[in-house]
Amino acid sequence: MSEHSIVKEQPEPTPAPQVPAGRGGRLRARASHLARTFTTKEGWFGDYDYAWMCTPTLPCAVRSGRKKKTMPPFYALDSDLPILLALACGLQHALAMLAGLITPPIIFANALSLDAETSAYMISSSLIGCGILSLVQMSRLHLFKDYYLGTGLISVVGTSFATLSTANAIFNAMYNDGTCPSTTAADGTVTRGPCPDAYGMVLGTSLICSFLEIFMSFVSPRTLKKIFPPMVTGTVILMIGASLVGSSGMPNWGGGSNDCMSRPSSGFFELCPDVTAPRPLPWGSPEFIGLGFLSFVSIILTELFGSPFLKNVSIIVGLAVGCTVAGAAGYIDGSSITTAPAITFLWVHTFKIRVYAPAILPMLAVYVSLAMEAIGDITASAEVSRVPVDGEDFDSRIQGGVLSDGIGGFLSALFMVTPLSIFAQNNGVIAITRCANRTAGRFCCMFLILFGVLGKISGVFLAIPNPVLGGVTTFLFASVAVSGARVLAYNRFTRRDRFVLAAALSFGVGDLLVPDVFTHLFDGVNHPNKGLQGLFDSITIILSTPFLVAGVVAAVLNLILPQEDVDDEDEEPQVVVIDVEAHHAESPKEKHAD
Repeated sequence: MSEHSIVKEQPEPTPAPQVPAGRGGRLRARASHLARTFTTKEGWFGDYDYAWMCTPTLPCAVRSGRKKKTMPPFYALDSDLPILLALACGLQHALAMLAGLITPPIIFANALSLDAETSAYMISSSLIGCGILSLVQMSRLHLFKDYYLGTGLISVVGTSFATLSTANAIFNAMYNDGTCPSTTAADGTVTRGPCPDAYGMVLGTSLICSFLEIFMSFVSPRTLKKIFPPMVTGTVILMIGASLVGSSGMPNWGGGSNDCMSRPSSGFFELCPDVTAPRPLPWGSPEFIGLGFLSFVSIILTELFGSPFLKNVSIIVGLAVGCTVAGAAGYIDGSSITTAPAITFLWVHTFKIRVYAPAILPMLAVYVSLAMEAIGDITASAEVSRVPVDGEDFDSRIQGGVLSDGIGGFLSALFMVTPLSIFAQNNGVIAITRCANRTAGRFCCMFLILFGVLGKISGVFLAIPNPVLGGVTTFLFASVAVSGARVLAYNRFTRRDRFVLAAALSFGVGDLLVPDVFTHLFDGVNHPNKGLQGLFDSITIILSTPFLVAGVVAAVLNLILPQEDVDDEDEEPQVVVIDVEAHHAESPKEKHAD
């Protein structure tokens, strides 16, 4: 061995990283980090391109010769985030969710003919509850062994549209069986009276049914995905969106989804929304259609020309433009704003929490649906946050998210709010802003709680004219249906898949087009006892709710129909294609040879 190949000097050891020892050291390091964040320009602004966030899009502009703008950096879950960017992204998340959060309370209040003060409180409590429970979802608290509470992602919660569809069917059953008051005019027009107790019954039933989703959170995510594959979840989500477009979106676009929709010739609902409105008109009047169309077109124009910030809040832009024109034209009643309190909080108004027995089975089905939605939404949030979507860590996020979803259903009933479950509306904000940081999510929760505490804001939301709300929610509910179609696209669509989907949609779409087809199913049963009648009502509610009956059919058929051999089915068309191509390729040669 040559002496030149011998290393006589050894490298000096690398010093160990300085980790603060003990609790005091960690606190000092944390304090130092906060001081740098709040006292330096980098801590406040960072190197984010704020001009990019606010620059409008010009699709027709000539882009030749221009340099392509550099995309902003991606901020991961727990990376350092500038304060201004955290505020901006948090506000975008809150505004992107806002329309979806205020719509269910408004629809519930209209369905039960509740007064403006109660309706405004329902909106406020929904916003506050969403902010509190979203913080829990983002936390990912370790419980025991491999079990967690929360996803650890920017997983925000809101009133599920699945609850909205089912609650409307439950309210209809309560008015039909006399639980809620109603009067019938001489011309046959039925007018529903105020029924706050019905809302309390839905809350109580939801509270006890939430334990089903809590139990499901301890089932392996792989098992849940096997029982509820994309074929089932996609069908459910598709039918939720489609049914809401028909039961709420378009009717409100025409002037209202209450009794004025039947265009009675006299009475309180002869005009929409009622005869006491500032400018009441018959349902379907061109003025109403125009207001809704203006809001709808505003969403489209924002998508075409808006900056990334405005695109994230295009629904709010549609509401703002529609309300501006409606206010100038005299369609807005400001009484809800004047009667709303300046400051409010949870439990300022309460409902009698009771259990409505016929609603138990439908609400259990709703919580199964919420668990299915949660799994899909968590997966989407993980993908857009650049977090692995497989492995034990991801399974623990699903488990923690479903558990938090179930506990959230229990707590939301105590908050006087219908079940709050994971929302997916904010995933677009993460994708566009490239910010998946949980600090932005916490600021989002802060804004939601602030919007709820400021009672006048709820009064403003309540004053939105029905046509404006209808034009916006029609787009919102259609987006839900598109999400369901996207989930269905994950299927291979074998013959078995097509059969399952066709069978499920036979009931779902049929129920959607002919809503009363199952309401008289048990009319021939003479003098049923109270328990049997409750069972009949439960079955009727399930059969009368398109997404429930479609989901049940899809889930049952998916379990009992055997899987097909996909490989064999895939090989057949490939052989045919190859033979056809070979035939067309060889024919000219043969002809030339001849």
